[in-house]
Amino acid sequence: MVQQRIDRLDKKILQLISQDARIPFLEVARECNVSGAAIHQRIQKLRNMGVLKGSEFIVDTYKIGYQTCAYVGVMLADVKMFNAVVEELKKIPEVVECHYTTGKYAMFVKIYAKDNRHLLHIILEKLSVIPGIDGTETFQLSLDEIFHRQLSVFDVDPNVDLDEEEEL
Repeated sequence: MVQQRIDRLDKKILQLISQDARIPFLEVARECNVSGAAIHQRIQKLRNMGVLKGSEFIVDTYKIGYQTCAYVGVMLADVKMFNAVVEELKKIPEVVECHYTTGKYAMFVKIYAKDNRHLLHIILEKLSVIPGIDGTETFQLSLDEIFHRQLSVFDVDPNVDLDEEEEL
């Protein structure tokens, strides 16, 4: 199988769309000095490679009534239950992130709740009843999200020709 490469043009495209997922492809094309068709092809290539996983709108949870954000460590009775527990966690809409971690906790989840009482309900009535979960520990409540961003490691030197190939 031929391994596809990410070149400077791909990096420039990633830089632009990670700053604004709604940027029109024609504007990306102008910024990159290529055709709109080339941008469409590159975006499709990046999707096929799995580099791009989609696009999203960011909902302000506070404005829709979810004013409590908590980070919860999850202990498993048996690590073999990991996949089954993940599938159950996906069914809880208030669980917005799940990370496989090292140390005491097998998983670390981020939960949005309407208030502390709702958070308690989620932990006691939804999390702790999942087969395979041996316990949870709520670490912190977030008072406010200061910033949220995409990883932006695709800085492209404007003085370098975009046609030069470079490994990611």
